[in-house]
Amino acid sequence: MNSRKEVIMANLGRAKRFVRYNEGAELYSIGVTKFKQLAHEAKAVYKVDKIALVNTDKFEKYLETFAEY
Repeated sequence: MNSRKEVIMANLGRAKRFVRYNEGAELYSIGVTKFKQLAHEAKAVYKVDKIALVNTDKFEKYLETFAEY
């Protein structure tokens, strides 16, 4: 059985652009609380009614600022 992460990544060869907190935490292999914190710092959170969606493009761009060379 495929994990949810594999299904997301296999979605037409491209990951989803918007994910919920739990989905994003699983996708990036970090805790939900840390994912929420980083998503807000990246200004990648969109609120639609009572649903919070995270733009993965903005999140990844922000995450790249932590790269150690």
